[in-house]
Amino acid sequence: MVPGAEKERFTVAERTADGAVILALTGELDHDTAQPLRDALDAAITPGVRLLVDLSKLEFCDSTGLNVLLHSRITAQEAEGTLELAGLTGPVARMFRITGADGVFPVHADVEQALGGRQPG
Repeated sequence: MVPGAEKERFTVAERTADGAVILALTGELDHDTAQPLRDALDAAITPGVRLLVDLSKLEFCDSTGLNVLLHSRITAQEAEGTLELAGLTGPVARMFRITGADGVFPVHADVEQALGGRQPG
Protein backbone atom coordinates (compact mmCIF):
# COMPACT_ATOMS: atom_id res chain seq x y z
CA MET A 1 0.00 0.00 0.00
CA VAL A 2 1.22 3.48 -0.79
CA PRO A 3 2.15 5.41 2.40
CA GLY A 4 -0.74 7.70 3.33
CA ALA A 5 -3.19 5.98 0.97
CA GLU A 6 -5.29 4.71 3.88
CA LYS A 7 -5.88 8.26 5.07
CA GLU A 8 -7.02 9.31 1.61
CA ARG A 9 -9.65 6.55 1.44
CA PHE A 10 -11.92 8.58 3.71
CA THR A 11 -12.16 12.27 4.57
CA VAL A 12 -14.35 14.48 6.71
CA ALA A 13 -14.67 18.17 5.87
CA GLU A 14 -16.41 20.51 8.30
CA ARG A 15 -18.12 23.81 7.59
CA THR A 16 -20.97 25.83 9.01
CA ALA A 17 -23.95 27.32 7.21
CA ASP A 18 -27.25 28.77 8.38
CA GLY A 19 -26.57 27.79 11.99
CA ALA A 20 -25.79 24.16 11.16
CA VAL A 21 -22.52 22.30 11.41
CA ILE A 22 -22.06 20.32 8.19
CA LEU A 23 -19.76 17.32 8.01
CA ALA A 24 -19.16 16.22 4.41
CA LEU A 25 -17.95 12.62 4.15
CA THR A 26 -16.00 11.40 1.13
CA GLY A 27 -14.76 7.92 0.25
CA GLU A 28 -15.24 4.69 2.16
CA LEU A 29 -16.38 4.59 5.77
CA ASP A 30 -15.52 1.32 7.47
CA HIS A 31 -13.81 -0.15 10.53
CA ASP A 32 -10.40 1.07 9.37
CA THR A 33 -11.49 4.64 8.57
CA ALA A 34 -14.15 5.37 11.22
CA GLN A 35 -11.94 7.18 13.76
CA PRO A 36 -11.79 10.52 11.91
CA LEU A 37 -15.60 10.54 11.79
CA ARG A 38 -15.84 9.70 15.50
CA ASP A 39 -13.42 12.54 16.28
CA ALA A 40 -15.29 15.05 14.08
CA LEU A 41 -18.68 14.11 15.54
CA ASP A 42 -17.39 14.26 19.12
CA ALA A 43 -15.96 17.73 18.48
CA ALA A 44 -19.09 18.99 16.70
CA ILE A 45 -21.71 17.83 19.19
CA THR A 46 -22.38 20.72 21.52
CA PRO A 47 -25.55 21.78 23.34
CA GLY A 48 -28.32 22.60 20.87
CA VAL A 49 -26.23 21.86 17.77
CA ARG A 50 -27.88 21.11 14.43
CA LEU A 51 -25.48 18.64 12.87
CA LEU A 52 -25.92 17.77 9.21
CA VAL A 53 -23.91 14.86 7.79
CA ASP A 54 -23.56 15.08 4.01
CA LEU A 55 -23.25 11.55 2.59
CA SER A 56 -23.51 12.52 -1.09
CA LYS A 57 -19.85 11.65 -1.78
CA LEU A 58 -19.69 8.62 0.49
CA GLU A 59 -19.12 5.56 -1.69
CA PHE A 60 -19.34 2.87 1.00
CA CYS A 61 -20.45 2.55 4.62
CA ASP A 62 -20.25 -0.61 6.70
CA SER A 63 -21.83 -1.45 10.06
CA THR A 64 -19.02 0.32 11.93
CA GLY A 65 -19.81 3.60 10.18
CA LEU A 66 -23.52 3.13 10.77
CA ASN A 67 -22.91 2.47 14.46
CA VAL A 68 -20.79 5.61 14.78
CA LEU A 69 -23.63 7.67 13.30
CA LEU A 70 -26.29 5.97 15.44
CA HIS A 71 -24.30 6.50 18.64
CA SER A 72 -23.67 10.14 17.76
CA ARG A 73 -27.37 10.67 17.04
CA ILE A 74 -28.14 9.68 20.64
CA THR A 75 -25.33 11.88 21.96
CA ALA A 76 -26.65 14.83 19.94
CA GLN A 77 -30.18 14.27 21.27
CA GLU A 78 -28.86 14.13 24.84
CA ALA A 79 -27.24 17.53 24.14
CA GLU A 80 -30.65 18.78 22.91
CA GLY A 81 -29.39 18.92 19.34
CA THR A 82 -30.03 16.95 16.18
CA LEU A 83 -28.04 14.80 13.80
CA GLU A 84 -29.51 14.80 10.31
CA LEU A 85 -28.40 13.09 7.11
CA ALA A 86 -28.33 14.42 3.55
CA GLY A 87 -27.48 12.98 0.16
CA LEU A 88 -28.05 9.27 0.72
CA THR A 89 -27.39 7.58 -2.63
CA GLY A 90 -26.36 4.26 -4.14
CA PRO A 91 -25.08 1.47 -1.90
CA VAL A 92 -25.02 3.75 1.15
CA ALA A 93 -28.73 4.53 0.76
CA ARG A 94 -29.43 0.83 0.27
CA MET A 95 -27.60 -0.10 3.49
CA PHE A 96 -29.51 2.53 5.46
CA ARG A 97 -32.80 1.34 3.92
CA ILE A 98 -32.14 -2.37 4.57
CA THR A 99 -31.18 -1.76 8.20
CA GLY A 100 -34.05 0.65 8.79
CA ALA A 101 -31.60 3.36 9.87
CA ASP A 102 -33.09 5.75 7.30
CA GLY A 103 -36.20 5.83 9.50
CA VAL A 104 -34.22 6.78 12.61
CA PHE A 105 -32.58 9.94 11.26
CA PRO A 106 -34.12 12.99 9.65
CA VAL A 107 -33.07 12.47 6.01
CA HIS A 108 -32.83 15.20 3.39
CA ALA A 109 -32.33 14.79 -0.35
CA ASP A 110 -29.29 17.08 -0.17
CA VAL A 111 -27.67 19.78 1.95
CA GLU A 112 -29.49 22.55 0.10
CA GLN A 113 -32.87 21.02 0.94
CA ALA A 114 -31.85 20.64 4.57
CA LEU A 115 -30.70 24.24 4.84
CA GLY A 116 -33.73 25.50 2.92
CA GLY A 117 -35.94 24.29 5.74
CA ARG A 118 -38.05 21.96 3.61
CA GLN A 119 -39.30 18.84 5.32
CA PRO A 120 -37.05 15.75 5.26
CA GLY A 121 -37.95 13.37 2.43
